[in-house]
Amino acid sequence: MSQLKQRPGLPGSVWRADDSAAHILVVDDLPANTRVLEALLTRDGYRVTCASDGEEALARVAEVRPDLVLLDIMMPKLDGYEVCRRMKNDPATRLIPVVLVTGLTDSESRIRGLEVGADDFMSKPFIVPEMRARVTSLIRIKRYTDALDSAESVILSLAMTIEARDRATEGHCQRLARYAVALGERIGLSRDDLDALRIGGYLHDIGKVGIPDRILLKEGQLTPEEYETMKQHTEIGDRLCAELRMLQRVRPIVRHHHEHLDGSGYPDGLRGDDVPLLAQIISIVDVYDALTTSRPYKPALPAEHACVVLRDEAVRGWRRTDLVETFIELLVERGMVSGERERKTA
Repeated sequence: MSQLKQRPGLPGSVWRADDSAAHILVVDDLPANTRVLEALLTRDGYRVTCASDGEEALARVAEVRPDLVLLDIMMPKLDGYEVCRRMKNDPATRLIPVVLVTGLTDSESRIRGLEVGADDFMSKPFIVPEMRARVTSLIRIKRYTDALDSAESVILSLAMTIEARDRATEGHCQRLARYAVALGERIGLSRDDLDALRIGGYLHDIGKVGIPDRILLKEGQLTPEEYETMKQHTEIGDRLCAELRMLQRVRPIVRHHHEHLDGSGYPDGLRGDDVPLLAQIISIVDVYDALTTSRPYKPALPAEHACVVLRDEAVRGWRRTDLVETFIELLVERGMVSGERERKTA
């Protein structure tokens, strides 16, 4: 049997010699409750860290990144609702399962817990078999989530590798992800849509893995035949993403970020609202970044000039005017475009 060791500096915190075991944070202001849960969980092979109030709980979450949090609701400093809300609003911790532990039985308390993002509830006094079943289930879900995160990291690494084929586009994916998320936040998109924009910023051109270097890296304008080959990257990328369920929200971005609202884009000639909103956003920021960075066939344009081009494309019916104007407002606010100069240029 693995030996349990006391962790220096963290009273009541223990871990097993097997550091691959799941790590659970137990938060309760009553030492008797933490001792009971700690004993049960360590006996089942989990690593356990304890905290006695809400502020300490957030500090421990930041330090050890637990696989599960068992969180008492009624605590000093910060109650369990507030701790849960902060965890679920933080992209770094929102995927950690949180079980609210409470002696409250009214439906209003549970509804409030669901509103702040709790994943499950556990009533006091503990029913040990029920507690073990809930912990096992949520730890399993966390393992699946970690596996998906690892898969996403591999996919994003692939996208960066593809970008590295062309030194002229270095940093393009990161900038697109940043611009797109900022625009999405400004227009009030959901967290799921913002995540899709972030990943889509990296993966929008993943289909270029199937484009020959003689075309992808050509200095100078492409011939009509070469351009037709280049356009195939949207469909190639869509096929690559189709095999992974986690990328289903990203596929419309990959396939349709070169569509125009007047139907003149590719690959499907979509018109108006048939062009997915997330693809429209990536399209706008993609044009801006392409214009303001140097490429083998052109120099970088000033940001103000790029804004004029975007507005001209909106007038031509390629882009939504409100999205273009909102993006330009963001650029002005962040000092990337001079508001006065941009207006004069327009």
